[in-house]
Amino acid sequence: MSTDAPVGTPPVARGQVLAWGLWDWGSAAYNAVILTFVFSVYLTDSVGADLPGPVSANSWLGYSIGASGLLIALMAPVIARRADAAGRRKRAVAVWTALTIATMAGLFLVEDDYTFLALGLVLLGLGSIFFELASVSYNAVLTQVSTPATVGRVSGFGWAMGYLGGIVLLLVVYVGFIAGGGGVLGIPTENGFHIRLVALVAAAWFLVFAIPMLLVVPEVPATRGAEARLGILASYRALFADLRALYRESPHTLYFLGASALYRDGLAAVFTFGAVLAVTVYGIADDDVLVFGVAANVVAAAGALAAGWVDDRVGPKAVIVGSLAGMLGVGVVLLVVSGPAMFWVFGLALCLFVGPAQSSSRTFLARLAPPGREGELFGLYATTGRAASFLAPTLVGLFTYLFASDRAGILGILLVLAIGLVALLPVRRPA
Repeated sequence: MSTDAPVGTPPVARGQVLAWGLWDWGSAAYNAVILTFVFSVYLTDSVGADLPGPVSANSWLGYSIGASGLLIALMAPVIARRADAAGRRKRAVAVWTALTIATMAGLFLVEDDYTFLALGLVLLGLGSIFFELASVSYNAVLTQVSTPATVGRVSGFGWAMGYLGGIVLLLVVYVGFIAGGGGVLGIPTENGFHIRLVALVAAAWFLVFAIPMLLVVPEVPATRGAEARLGILASYRALFADLRALYRESPHTLYFLGASALYRDGLAAVFTFGAVLAVTVYGIADDDVLVFGVAANVVAAAGALAAGWVDDRVGPKAVIVGSLAGMLGVGVVLLVVSGPAMFWVFGLALCLFVGPAQSSSRTFLARLAPPGREGELFGLYATTGRAASFLAPTLVGLFTYLFASDRAGILGILLVLAIGLVALLPVRRPA
Protein backbone atom coordinates (compact mmCIF):
# COMPACT_ATOMS: atom_id res chain seq x y z
CA MET A 1 0.00 0.00 0.00
CA SER A 2 3.03 2.23 -0.19
CA THR A 3 3.70 2.08 -3.91
CA ASP A 4 1.42 4.97 -4.87
CA ALA A 5 2.85 7.57 -2.50
CA PRO A 6 3.59 10.93 -4.09
CA VAL A 7 7.19 11.95 -4.64
CA GLY A 8 8.69 13.09 -1.34
CA THR A 9 6.20 11.15 0.83
CA PRO A 10 7.92 8.51 2.99
CA PRO A 11 6.63 5.03 2.18
CA VAL A 12 4.73 3.05 4.80
CA ALA A 13 5.66 -0.59 5.40
CA ARG A 14 2.91 -3.07 4.67
CA GLY A 15 3.63 -4.75 7.99
CA GLN A 16 2.62 -1.57 9.81
CA VAL A 17 -0.64 -1.42 7.88
CA LEU A 18 -1.40 -5.05 8.73
CA ALA A 19 -0.51 -4.56 12.39
CA TRP A 20 -2.75 -1.48 12.53
CA GLY A 21 -5.63 -3.38 10.92
CA LEU A 22 -5.26 -6.27 13.38
CA TRP A 23 -6.28 -3.90 16.20
CA ASP A 24 -9.56 -3.35 14.35
CA TRP A 25 -9.90 -7.13 13.94
CA GLY A 26 -9.38 -7.63 17.68
CA SER A 27 -11.62 -4.75 18.73
CA ALA A 28 -14.61 -6.61 17.31
CA ALA A 29 -14.43 -8.67 20.49
CA TYR A 30 -15.80 -5.67 22.38
CA ASN A 31 -18.16 -4.27 19.78
CA ALA A 32 -19.74 -7.47 18.48
CA VAL A 33 -19.50 -9.88 21.43
CA ILE A 34 -19.64 -7.74 24.56
CA LEU A 35 -21.68 -4.68 23.62
CA THR A 36 -24.02 -5.86 20.86
CA PHE A 37 -24.82 -9.55 20.44
CA VAL A 38 -23.82 -11.62 23.47
CA PHE A 39 -23.01 -10.13 26.86
CA SER A 40 -25.39 -7.17 26.83
CA VAL A 41 -28.20 -9.59 25.93
CA TYR A 42 -27.16 -11.90 28.79
CA LEU A 43 -27.09 -8.94 31.16
CA THR A 44 -30.63 -7.81 30.36
CA ASP A 45 -32.40 -11.10 29.53
CA SER A 46 -30.80 -13.32 32.18
CA VAL A 47 -28.97 -11.43 34.92
CA GLY A 48 -31.62 -8.70 35.22
CA ALA A 49 -34.64 -10.80 34.28
CA ASP A 50 -35.99 -10.92 37.87
CA LEU A 51 -34.90 -7.43 38.85
CA PRO A 52 -37.38 -6.04 41.40
CA GLY A 53 -38.71 -2.51 41.08
CA PRO A 54 -40.29 -0.43 38.34
CA VAL A 55 -37.09 0.10 36.30
CA SER A 56 -36.21 -2.74 33.92
CA ALA A 57 -32.74 -4.07 33.20
CA ASN A 58 -33.03 -2.70 29.65
CA SER A 59 -33.59 0.79 31.04
CA TRP A 60 -30.64 0.49 33.40
CA LEU A 61 -28.46 -0.62 30.50
CA GLY A 62 -29.57 2.43 28.53
CA TYR A 63 -28.76 4.71 31.45
CA SER A 64 -25.33 3.12 31.84
CA ILE A 65 -24.40 3.48 28.17
CA GLY A 66 -25.90 6.97 28.06
CA ALA A 67 -23.82 8.14 31.04
CA SER A 68 -20.75 6.64 29.40
CA GLY A 69 -21.50 8.56 26.21
CA LEU A 70 -21.71 11.82 28.13
CA LEU A 71 -18.33 11.24 29.77
CA ILE A 72 -16.80 10.30 26.42
CA ALA A 73 -18.12 13.50 24.86
CA LEU A 74 -16.53 15.54 27.63
CA MET A 75 -13.22 13.67 27.83
CA ALA A 76 -12.28 12.54 24.33
CA PRO A 77 -11.03 15.78 22.71
CA VAL A 78 -8.83 16.89 25.62
CA ILE A 79 -7.35 13.46 26.41
CA ALA A 80 -6.52 12.84 22.74
CA ARG A 81 -5.13 16.37 22.42
CA ARG A 82 -2.75 15.79 25.34
CA ALA A 83 -1.61 12.47 23.86
CA ASP A 84 -0.85 14.25 20.55
CA ALA A 85 1.09 17.02 22.27
CA ALA A 86 3.23 14.68 24.36
CA GLY A 87 3.99 12.23 21.56
CA ARG A 88 2.12 9.48 23.40
CA ARG A 89 -0.55 8.56 20.89
CA LYS A 90 0.41 4.89 20.71
CA ARG A 91 0.82 4.77 24.47
CA ALA A 92 -2.71 6.14 24.78
CA VAL A 93 -4.00 3.32 22.58
CA ALA A 94 -2.13 0.81 24.75
CA VAL A 95 -3.42 2.18 28.07
CA TRP A 96 -7.07 2.51 27.04
CA THR A 97 -7.03 -0.87 25.28
CA ALA A 98 -5.58 -2.54 28.39
CA LEU A 99 -8.29 -0.97 30.56
CA THR A 100 -10.98 -2.10 28.10
CA ILE A 101 -9.64 -5.66 28.21
CA ALA A 102 -9.59 -5.54 32.02
CA THR A 103 -13.29 -4.62 32.14
CA MET A 104 -14.08 -7.39 29.66
CA ALA A 105 -12.28 -9.97 31.81
CA GLY A 106 -14.05 -8.60 34.89
CA LEU A 107 -17.40 -9.51 33.34
CA PHE A 108 -16.59 -13.14 34.17
CA LEU A 109 -17.60 -12.28 37.75
CA VAL A 110 -21.17 -11.34 36.69
CA GLU A 111 -23.26 -14.37 37.62
CA ASP A 112 -26.83 -15.03 36.52
CA ASP A 113 -28.51 -13.22 39.40
CA TYR A 114 -29.95 -9.71 39.56
CA THR A 115 -27.64 -8.86 42.48
CA PHE A 116 -24.79 -8.88 39.94
CA LEU A 117 -26.54 -6.50 37.53
CA ALA A 118 -24.95 -3.37 39.00
CA LEU A 119 -21.46 -4.86 38.65
CA GLY A 120 -22.16 -5.76 35.03
CA LEU A 121 -23.53 -2.31 34.21
CA VAL A 122 -20.55 -0.54 35.80
CA LEU A 123 -18.05 -2.74 33.94
CA LEU A 124 -19.93 -2.31 30.66
CA GLY A 125 -20.15 1.46 31.13
CA LEU A 126 -16.44 1.77 31.98
CA GLY A 127 -15.55 -0.51 29.08
CA SER A 128 -17.49 1.74 26.69
CA ILE A 129 -15.54 4.77 27.89
CA PHE A 130 -12.15 3.08 27.68
CA PHE A 131 -12.90 1.54 24.28
CA GLU A 132 -14.02 4.84 22.75
CA LEU A 133 -10.92 6.63 24.06
CA ALA A 134 -8.72 3.86 22.63
CA SER A 135 -10.53 4.19 19.30
CA VAL A 136 -9.92 7.95 19.17
CA SER A 137 -6.14 7.57 19.35
CA TYR A 138 -6.24 4.48 17.13
CA ASN A 139 -8.05 6.42 14.40
CA ALA A 140 -5.43 9.16 14.68
CA VAL A 141 -2.70 6.57 13.99
CA LEU A 142 -4.24 6.19 10.49
CA THR A 143 -2.13 9.10 9.27
CA GLN A 144 1.03 7.31 10.48
CA VAL A 145 0.37 4.09 8.55
CA SER A 146 -0.79 5.65 5.28
CA THR A 147 0.19 8.26 2.74
CA PRO A 148 -2.08 10.84 1.09
CA ALA A 149 -2.35 8.43 -1.85
CA THR A 150 -3.30 5.38 0.22
CA VAL A 151 -5.26 6.69 3.21
CA GLY A 152 -8.59 5.58 1.72
CA ARG A 153 -7.44 2.03 1.09
CA VAL A 154 -5.83 1.73 4.52
CA SER A 155 -8.96 3.01 6.28
CA GLY A 156 -11.16 0.66 4.25
CA PHE A 157 -8.84 -2.22 5.12
CA GLY A 158 -9.21 -1.42 8.82
CA TRP A 159 -13.01 -1.28 8.69
CA ALA A 160 -13.10 -4.54 6.74
CA MET A 161 -10.84 -6.21 9.31
CA GLY A 162 -13.21 -5.08 12.06
CA TYR A 163 -16.25 -6.52 10.29
CA LEU A 164 -14.55 -9.81 9.48
CA GLY A 165 -13.05 -10.16 12.95
CA GLY A 166 -16.52 -9.80 14.42
CA ILE A 167 -17.87 -12.49 12.11
CA VAL A 168 -15.14 -14.98 12.97
CA LEU A 169 -15.34 -14.45 16.73
CA LEU A 170 -19.15 -14.54 16.81
CA LEU A 171 -19.13 -17.85 14.96
CA VAL A 172 -16.44 -19.24 17.27
CA VAL A 173 -18.28 -18.36 20.49
CA TYR A 174 -21.70 -19.31 19.13
CA VAL A 175 -20.64 -22.75 17.93
CA GLY A 176 -18.19 -23.45 20.72
CA PHE A 177 -19.93 -21.98 23.77
CA ILE A 178 -23.58 -21.04 23.13
CA ALA A 179 -25.44 -23.16 20.53
CA GLY A 180 -27.69 -25.78 22.09
CA GLY A 181 -26.71 -24.73 25.61
CA GLY A 182 -22.97 -24.92 26.07
CA GLY A 183 -21.96 -25.33 22.42
CA VAL A 184 -19.96 -28.17 20.93
CA LEU A 185 -17.47 -27.87 23.81
CA GLY A 186 -20.20 -28.75 26.29
CA ILE A 187 -19.51 -25.78 28.55
CA PRO A 188 -21.62 -25.79 31.75
CA THR A 189 -24.40 -23.21 31.70
CA GLU A 190 -25.13 -22.89 35.43
CA ASN A 191 -24.95 -19.30 36.67
CA GLY A 192 -24.31 -18.21 33.09
CA PHE A 193 -20.84 -19.81 33.16
CA HIS A 194 -20.73 -20.32 29.38
CA ILE A 195 -21.48 -16.64 28.67
CA ARG A 196 -19.07 -15.48 31.37
CA LEU A 197 -16.41 -17.64 29.77
CA VAL A 198 -17.16 -15.97 26.43
CA ALA A 199 -16.19 -12.65 28.06
CA LEU A 200 -12.78 -14.08 28.93
CA VAL A 201 -12.34 -15.44 25.40
CA ALA A 202 -13.27 -12.03 23.97
CA ALA A 203 -10.76 -10.29 26.29
CA ALA A 204 -7.99 -12.68 25.22
CA TRP A 205 -8.91 -12.18 21.55
CA PHE A 206 -8.62 -8.41 21.83
CA LEU A 207 -5.32 -8.67 23.74
CA VAL A 208 -3.67 -10.97 21.19
CA PHE A 209 -4.62 -8.90 18.15
CA ALA A 210 -3.89 -5.50 19.75
CA ILE A 211 -0.25 -6.36 20.49
CA PRO A 212 1.12 -6.23 16.88
CA MET A 213 0.21 -2.56 16.39
CA LEU A 214 1.82 -1.63 19.70
CA LEU A 215 5.02 -3.39 18.70
CA VAL A 216 5.29 -2.49 15.01
CA VAL A 217 3.85 1.02 14.52
CA PRO A 218 6.24 3.79 15.67
CA GLU A 219 5.19 6.42 18.19
CA VAL A 220 4.27 9.88 16.93
CA PRO A 221 6.82 12.59 17.86
CA ALA A 222 5.86 15.18 20.45
CA THR A 223 4.59 18.41 18.93
CA ARG A 224 3.70 20.62 21.90
CA GLY A 225 5.53 19.28 24.96
CA ALA A 226 4.64 22.23 27.17
CA GLU A 227 0.93 21.82 26.42
CA ALA A 228 1.05 18.18 27.51
CA ARG A 229 1.85 19.42 31.03
CA LEU A 230 -1.19 21.70 31.23
CA GLY A 231 -3.86 20.96 33.79
CA ILE A 232 -7.29 19.71 32.75
CA LEU A 233 -9.00 23.11 32.92
CA ALA A 234 -6.14 24.78 31.06
CA SER A 235 -6.34 22.05 28.42
CA TYR A 236 -10.04 22.79 27.89
CA ARG A 237 -9.30 26.51 27.58
CA ALA A 238 -6.61 25.76 24.99
CA LEU A 239 -9.04 23.47 23.15
CA PHE A 240 -11.73 26.15 22.93
CA ALA A 241 -9.18 28.67 21.72
CA ASP A 242 -8.09 26.27 19.00
CA LEU A 243 -11.72 25.64 18.02
CA ARG A 244 -12.26 29.35 17.53
CA ALA A 245 -9.09 29.50 15.43
CA LEU A 246 -10.20 26.42 13.48
CA TYR A 247 -13.53 28.05 12.72
CA ARG A 248 -11.77 31.13 11.38
CA GLU A 249 -9.16 29.23 9.37
CA SER A 250 -11.01 26.07 8.31
CA PRO A 251 -14.76 26.35 9.00
CA HIS A 252 -15.54 23.42 6.71
CA THR A 253 -13.76 21.11 9.15
CA LEU A 254 -16.33 22.00 11.80
CA TYR A 255 -19.13 21.76 9.23
CA PHE A 256 -18.00 18.23 8.44
CA LEU A 257 -17.95 17.26 12.11
CA GLY A 258 -21.56 18.41 12.41
CA ALA A 259 -22.78 16.77 9.21
CA SER A 260 -21.02 13.49 9.93
CA ALA A 261 -22.50 13.38 13.43
CA LEU A 262 -25.95 13.34 11.84
CA TYR A 263 -25.48 10.68 9.18
CA ARG A 264 -23.25 8.50 11.41
CA ASP A 265 -26.16 8.26 13.83
CA GLY A 266 -28.25 6.94 10.94
CA LEU A 267 -25.54 4.43 10.02
CA ALA A 268 -25.42 3.15 13.60
CA ALA A 269 -29.21 2.81 13.64
CA VAL A 270 -29.10 0.46 10.64
CA PHE A 271 -27.30 -2.15 12.75
CA THR A 272 -29.03 -1.23 16.02
CA PHE A 273 -32.55 -1.74 14.68
CA GLY A 274 -31.86 -4.01 11.71
CA ALA A 275 -32.28 -7.28 13.59
CA VAL A 276 -35.46 -6.13 15.31
CA LEU A 277 -37.05 -4.97 12.05
CA ALA A 278 -35.98 -8.14 10.27
CA VAL A 279 -38.06 -10.20 12.69
CA THR A 280 -41.03 -7.93 13.36
CA VAL A 281 -41.56 -6.49 9.87
CA TYR A 282 -40.14 -8.93 7.33
CA GLY A 283 -40.72 -12.25 9.08
CA ILE A 284 -37.10 -13.41 9.35
CA ALA A 285 -36.93 -16.40 11.73
CA ASP A 286 -35.14 -15.76 15.02
CA ASP A 287 -32.56 -18.44 14.22
CA ASP A 288 -31.78 -16.80 10.87
CA VAL A 289 -31.02 -13.36 12.32
CA LEU A 290 -27.47 -14.35 13.29
CA VAL A 291 -26.93 -15.79 9.82
CA PHE A 292 -28.13 -12.54 8.27
CA GLY A 293 -25.88 -10.61 10.66
CA VAL A 294 -22.86 -12.59 9.43
CA ALA A 295 -23.81 -11.99 5.80
CA ALA A 296 -24.39 -8.28 6.49
CA ASN A 297 -20.92 -7.91 7.98
CA VAL A 298 -19.33 -9.70 5.01
CA VAL A 299 -21.11 -7.38 2.58
CA ALA A 300 -20.21 -4.27 4.61
CA ALA A 301 -16.56 -5.38 4.75
CA ALA A 302 -16.47 -5.91 0.98
CA GLY A 303 -18.01 -2.48 0.46
CA ALA A 304 -15.43 -0.84 2.73
CA LEU A 305 -12.54 -2.51 0.89
CA ALA A 306 -13.82 -1.55 -2.56
CA ALA A 307 -14.64 2.00 -1.51
CA GLY A 308 -11.12 2.49 -0.18
CA TRP A 309 -9.75 2.31 -3.72
CA VAL A 310 -12.44 4.69 -4.99
CA ASP A 311 -11.71 7.06 -2.10
CA ASP A 312 -8.05 7.36 -3.12
CA ARG A 313 -9.06 8.24 -6.68
CA VAL A 314 -12.06 10.55 -6.38
CA GLY A 315 -11.92 11.57 -2.71
CA PRO A 316 -13.92 10.64 0.40
CA LYS A 317 -16.77 13.10 -0.09
CA ALA A 318 -17.89 11.45 -3.33
CA VAL A 319 -17.88 8.05 -1.63
CA ILE A 320 -19.91 9.29 1.35
CA VAL A 321 -22.46 11.14 -0.80
CA GLY A 322 -22.84 8.14 -3.11
CA SER A 323 -23.20 5.76 -0.17
CA LEU A 324 -25.83 7.88 1.60
CA ALA A 325 -27.78 8.32 -1.64
CA GLY A 326 -27.64 4.56 -2.23
CA MET A 327 -28.88 3.86 1.30
CA LEU A 328 -31.78 6.28 0.88
CA GLY A 329 -32.80 4.61 -2.40
CA VAL A 330 -32.65 1.11 -0.94
CA GLY A 331 -34.42 2.28 2.21
CA VAL A 332 -37.36 3.60 0.20
CA VAL A 333 -37.67 0.19 -1.46
CA LEU A 334 -37.62 -1.49 1.97
CA LEU A 335 -40.57 0.67 2.99
CA VAL A 336 -42.81 -1.02 0.41
CA VAL A 337 -41.55 -4.60 0.01
CA SER A 338 -42.41 -7.48 2.31
CA GLY A 339 -41.23 -10.97 3.15
CA PRO A 340 -37.90 -12.56 4.14
CA ALA A 341 -36.61 -12.88 0.55
CA MET A 342 -37.01 -9.16 -0.16
CA PHE A 343 -35.31 -8.29 3.13
CA TRP A 344 -32.36 -10.52 2.32
CA VAL A 345 -31.89 -8.81 -1.04
CA PHE A 346 -32.42 -5.19 -0.07
CA GLY A 347 -31.20 -5.50 3.52
CA LEU A 348 -27.83 -6.72 2.26
CA ALA A 349 -27.85 -3.99 -0.41
CA LEU A 350 -28.29 -1.45 2.38
CA CYS A 351 -25.32 -2.90 4.28
CA LEU A 352 -23.18 -2.66 1.16
CA PHE A 353 -23.20 1.14 1.54
CA VAL A 354 -22.61 1.27 5.31
CA GLY A 355 -18.95 0.22 5.25
CA PRO A 356 -17.90 2.77 2.60
CA ALA A 357 -19.65 5.63 4.41
CA GLN A 358 -17.97 4.75 7.71
CA SER A 359 -14.52 4.24 6.21
CA SER A 360 -14.52 7.37 4.06
CA SER A 361 -15.74 9.48 6.98
CA ARG A 362 -12.56 8.51 8.79
CA THR A 363 -10.38 9.36 5.79
CA PHE A 364 -12.22 12.66 5.23
CA LEU A 365 -11.19 13.82 8.71
CA ALA A 366 -7.70 12.34 8.41
CA ARG A 367 -7.15 14.36 5.22
CA LEU A 368 -8.40 17.53 6.93
CA ALA A 369 -6.40 17.19 10.15
CA PRO A 370 -3.30 19.38 10.54
CA PRO A 371 -0.17 17.30 11.33
CA GLY A 372 0.07 16.63 15.05
CA ARG A 373 -3.60 17.44 15.68
CA GLU A 374 -5.16 14.21 14.41
CA GLY A 375 -6.01 12.85 17.85
CA GLU A 376 -7.66 16.09 18.89
CA LEU A 377 -9.87 16.14 15.79
CA PHE A 378 -10.80 12.49 16.15
CA GLY A 379 -11.68 13.27 19.77
CA LEU A 380 -14.06 15.94 18.50
CA TYR A 381 -15.32 13.39 15.97
CA ALA A 382 -16.25 11.09 18.84
CA THR A 383 -17.78 13.96 20.81
CA THR A 384 -20.01 15.22 18.00
CA GLY A 385 -21.07 11.67 17.23
CA ARG A 386 -22.14 11.16 20.82
CA ALA A 387 -23.95 14.51 20.86
CA ALA A 388 -26.25 13.39 18.03
CA SER A 389 -26.58 9.73 19.01
CA PHE A 390 -30.08 10.20 20.42
CA LEU A 391 -31.59 11.41 17.13
CA ALA A 392 -32.18 8.24 15.11
CA PRO A 393 -33.44 6.09 18.03
CA THR A 394 -35.84 8.88 19.02
CA LEU A 395 -37.22 9.27 15.50
CA VAL A 396 -37.59 5.49 15.09
CA GLY A 397 -39.68 5.42 18.24
CA LEU A 398 -41.66 8.50 17.21
CA PHE A 399 -42.58 7.26 13.72
CA THR A 400 -43.40 3.81 15.07
CA TYR A 401 -45.78 5.42 17.55
CA LEU A 402 -47.34 7.93 15.14
CA PHE A 403 -48.10 5.35 12.45
CA ALA A 404 -48.69 2.44 14.85
CA SER A 405 -46.33 0.38 12.68
CA ASP A 406 -42.84 -1.04 13.21
CA ARG A 407 -42.20 -0.57 9.50
CA ALA A 408 -42.64 3.19 9.87
CA GLY A 409 -39.58 3.23 12.10
CA ILE A 410 -37.50 2.93 8.92
CA LEU A 411 -38.65 6.46 8.09
CA GLY A 412 -36.85 7.74 11.16
CA ILE A 413 -33.53 6.23 10.01
CA LEU A 414 -33.98 7.53 6.46
CA LEU A 415 -34.78 11.03 7.72
CA VAL A 416 -31.56 11.21 9.74
CA LEU A 417 -29.52 9.95 6.76
CA ALA A 418 -31.19 12.51 4.49
CA ILE A 419 -30.55 15.40 6.88
CA GLY A 420 -26.92 14.33 7.21
CA LEU A 421 -26.55 14.13 3.42
CA VAL A 422 -28.02 17.61 2.93
CA ALA A 423 -25.72 19.00 5.63
CA LEU A 424 -22.69 17.38 3.96
CA LEU A 425 -23.32 18.69 0.44
CA PRO A 426 -22.02 22.26 1.03
CA VAL A 427 -18.94 21.01 2.95
CA ARG A 428 -15.82 21.57 0.88
CA ARG A 429 -14.02 18.33 0.08
CA PRO A 430 -10.44 17.96 1.38
CA ALA A 431 -7.61 18.59 -1.04
